[in-house]
Amino acid sequence: MTSQNKLIPKIDYGIILSLMLMAIVSFAAIYSSQSTGQYVANFLLQQVMWYVIGTIVIIVMIQFDSEQLQKITWYMYGFGLLLLIVLFLAPNTTFTPIRNGAQSWFVIKGVGAIQPSELMKVFTILALAKVAADHHQKFIIKSVKTDFWLMIKIGVVVALPVAFIMKQPDLGTSLVFLAIFLGIVLVSGITWKLLVPIFTIVSLVGGTVMYFAIAKPHLLKYIGVQQYQFKRIYSWLDPYTYQSNEGFQLVKSLLAIGSGQTSGKGFRNREVYMPESHSDFIFSTIGEEFGFIGGSIVVSLFFMLIYQITRTGLNTKNPFYSYICVGVICMIAFHVFQNIGMTIGLLPITGIPLPFISYGGSSLLGNMLAMGIILSIQYHYKKYMFSSEEE
Repeated sequence: MTSQNKLIPKIDYGIILSLMLMAIVSFAAIYSSQSTGQYVANFLLQQVMWYVIGTIVIIVMIQFDSEQLQKITWYMYGFGLLLLIVLFLAPNTTFTPIRNGAQSWFVIKGVGAIQPSELMKVFTILALAKVAADHHQKFIIKSVKTDFWLMIKIGVVVALPVAFIMKQPDLGTSLVFLAIFLGIVLVSGITWKLLVPIFTIVSLVGGTVMYFAIAKPHLLKYIGVQQYQFKRIYSWLDPYTYQSNEGFQLVKSLLAIGSGQTSGKGFRNREVYMPESHSDFIFSTIGEEFGFIGGSIVVSLFFMLIYQITRTGLNTKNPFYSYICVGVICMIAFHVFQNIGMTIGLLPITGIPLPFISYGGSSLLGNMLAMGIILSIQYHYKKYMFSSEEE
């Protein structure tokens, strides 16, 4: 017997607990990083401010159910794309400055720097989820033709923002979009008759480019690629040869994490000087002060968060919700893998922050927006009293 008299909203306290613990880690690591005296700005205070703003965003997003989210999806995607276009068309001004060789930010007086691509990740996830869900609702009977058409639609949704982000240029963020794209494609049910040949061709092309970049870079000049563009790869493979320039950050990061050993040197007992230790390389700070144990705890927090999101995606019977969960998981997992990987020399440096822990208003705002959507999924997941049925 099914009773639809009482709807039970549910807050996922597991996700909230994970975010609270990450906030504590973030505040402690940023406080320690700026206590060395190399920074003038109070990054801790700004991070607290962005966490407060992010909490408000979560509260707002929880109010949107599936139908409402789908109604605003294309408006959000269009708004994000508009910001990227304005950034692309605007010259280097005080409002759109070039930082570290990239024009990726809007600088708003009294607020700080806003990076539209961080928000665009979440907007793209929503758009991809809607495209995939609507496609399967329209084409109940699948075929190679319908699957190919779905892949084209997903590809276009991702390619539009990536085209403008690559112009900034921002390779690291573009790779995040690629990870989201691959995740949605793999779970959308597209036949392997399409996936195998496409992924094989992409892998061969990527592998060939990497081979020439490492072994025979002079041959790439014939297709317009300059050798200086591969310095990050060279400094990754042999950082000590380039430690006076491109490899400096990686060498310092390896030294900091290695010197932390098992239990670390203790809170605020850092000895290795390293720029950007409050943002992209905050894991190096954690590794030096709290060692392998501290680093493992941080990784465990991300595993716990991803587990909670995975459980939410598996429980819901709404395809739109499920695709959102997949996109958010891919986004967070790639960020964590790439950020920690680059600090320990496993991957090249790309400037990707550690979610919820690295200092950065735009990154934190984008991630909190994603968490607000995930919490809204759990909150509006319909489970009725005295019923064995769930919607």
